Amino acid sequence: MNDKIKPQILKGFRDFFPEDAMRRQYVIDIIRRTFELYGFEPIETPAIEYLEVFTGNIGEDEKLFYKFEDTGGRKVALRYDQTVPTCRFIAEYPDKVSLPFKRYQIQTVWRAEKPQKGRYREFLQCDADIFGVEDRTADGETIALTIDIFKNLGFKKPIAVINDRALYKDIPYKAIVAIDKLKKIGEEGVVKELVGKGYTENEAKNLLSKVSSAKPNADLQTIFKYLDDYGFKDNYQFSPTLARSFSYSTGTIWEIVVDGFEAGSLAGCERFDSLVSRFSNRNIPAVGFAIGFDRTVLAMEELKLFPNIKTKTKVLVTIFNKDLVKNSQQLVKNLRKNRINSELYSDPNDRLDKQLKYANKKGIPYVIIIGPEETSKNILKLKDMKAGGQKEMNQQELIKFLISN
Repeated sequence: MNDKIKPQILKGFRDFFPEDAMRRQYVIDIIRRTFELYGFEPIETPAIEYLEVFTGNIGEDEKLFYKFEDTGGRKVALRYDQTVPTCRFIAEYPDKVSLPFKRYQIQTVWRAEKPQKGRYREFLQCDADIFGVEDRTADGETIALTIDIFKNLGFKKPIAVINDRALYKDIPYKAIVAIDKLKKIGEEGVVKELVGKGYTENEAKNLLSKVSSAKPNADLQTIFKYLDDYGFKDNYQFSPTLARSFSYSTGTIWEIVVDGFEAGSLAGCERFDSLVSRFSNRNIPAVGFAIGFDRTVLAMEELKLFPNIKTKTKVLVTIFNKDLVKNSQQLVKNLRKNRINSELYSDPNDRLDKQLKYANKKGIPYVIIIGPEETSKNILKLKDMKAGGQKEMNQQELIKFLISN
C-alpha cells in the first residue's frame, strides 16, 4: 500500500526552522544563566504524571488537561505546569531535598486550550521557586530575579505588578477568577461575569470597588523595601486588582509587563504555601514564578530585541576536490579543537561557487578555501563573506584571527 501521508501538524503545535530554534535557544541561554546567577539549580520531571497530581490543584482550568488512560488503564495527564509536579517531587524525596530548596526548570507543558496569538497547546515554561522559606524576603528575591531576567533579555523597563492574595481573604475563589480578568474584559465585563456567578449587579460593583481601594499590607511593604534595597524602585508597582486565577496561590502574586507589548504579561508568579502539603504531611512554604516563554519571544520580536541570529557557524571549510578532502578535514578538526564553530561542506562533488552560495545563504561569515595552490604553499585562503575581501594566511594565523573576530 503506497498511500502518502499528508504532512501536517495539529492546531496549537509548531515546527521550528533553524533560525527560529536558535532565537529560542538564545532566550533560554539568558534565562538559564540568570537563574544560575541567583543560585538556583535545575531539576526535571516526567512529561506524564498521574492525573490525580493535577486534579484539585489548578482551579477552573482543569478542563484544559491533556488527560487519557495509558495502556495499563492508569489515568494520566501530560504535564500541565511545572509547579505542581515539583511539589510532588519534594514530597516524594524528603531525604534528598534539603531546605531551603532553590530550583529552576525549563521544560514543555501541554494545555488543551484554544490557540491564539502567543498562546499554544504545547509550549515551553521556565520556572524558578524557593521552597522552605516563610519570610517575604524570599518573595523579594524571586521578584528581583524575574525583573533581572527581562532586563538581561533587553527589555528597557520591565515592571513587576505586585499584589497579595491575603487581601482577598474574605472573597470567594469564584469571584477572584472573575476579577483576575479585569485587564482583559474591563470593569463592565468583570461585573457581568460576577453577576453570572450569582452576585447582584450592586454587590458585584461594591466588591470590585472594595478590591480596587485595598492598600499594601505588611508583607508587601517588606517586599517593596527589599526591592528598593536591590535598586529596583522603578521596576515594580502595587496593583490591588491583580488576582491570579490559580487556586493554589496563597500570598504574594505578581506578573511582569513591558511597555510596547499589549498581548499580556510575560510571567505569572505567586506564593503557594499549602501546595506541598497536598502530597505529604509536611507544610513547606514556597514562592516562585513561570515565564511565558513563547509570549516573551513574541515580545522580543515585536520590540526588535534579538541580535541577528542566522547561524552559530563561524566558518565554512570548503572542499576543493575529492583529493583534498583530508586536508579540509584536518583543518576543521583543528578549528574545532580551538572551540571555533566550523562546518565542513558535505558534498565533495559540488563546485566551489555552489559552496560559496551555500555559506552566503546560511549567513556564515567566513569561508576557507584549500586548493592545490594553497596546499603547495602550506597556506589557506580566508574569504570574508560580508566585506567581500579575502586574504592568505597560515593555519596558526587563521586560528588567531577567528578567535579574535
